[in-house]
Amino acid sequence: MPARTHRPRNAKRRGVAASELAVCLPVIVLLVLATIETCTMIFLKQSLTVAAYESVRTALQPGAVASDVQTTCDGVLADRRIQGGKLTVSPANFTQLTPGQYIQITVSAPADSNSVIPGSFFRGKTLSATATMMKEF
Repeated sequence: MPARTHRPRNAKRRGVAASELAVCLPVIVLLVLATIETCTMIFLKQSLTVAAYESVRTALQPGAVASDVQTTCDGVLADRRIQGGKLTVSPANFTQLTPGQYIQITVSAPADSNSVIPGSFFRGKTLSATATMMKEF
């Protein structure tokens, strides 16, 4: 009778574990990267909202001019390290508003230049936030 070679059971289990890792690891890595990217875009959206709100508050201050609004917006975006932010004021001549009229400020930024992951899931998107307030005095 030929001698049987006896393999320990652990050797089979190690092969199964390696196969499971090979199947599951790419999915787990994808989920982690997607979570990081989504959190980054939530932070970007919140930063744009804060910049729009602070800019519209500045625009409603007595004697405020367009450069004051731009400086406020740029300051908030710089503090939060947002790249490529763009400010739009409507109406453009907000200094001539009378009480009861509204001013609307939109701040936008491209997702590509603010992503932490190259080739992100938000490629080619531009996020924006708008704040509207009424002039009271």
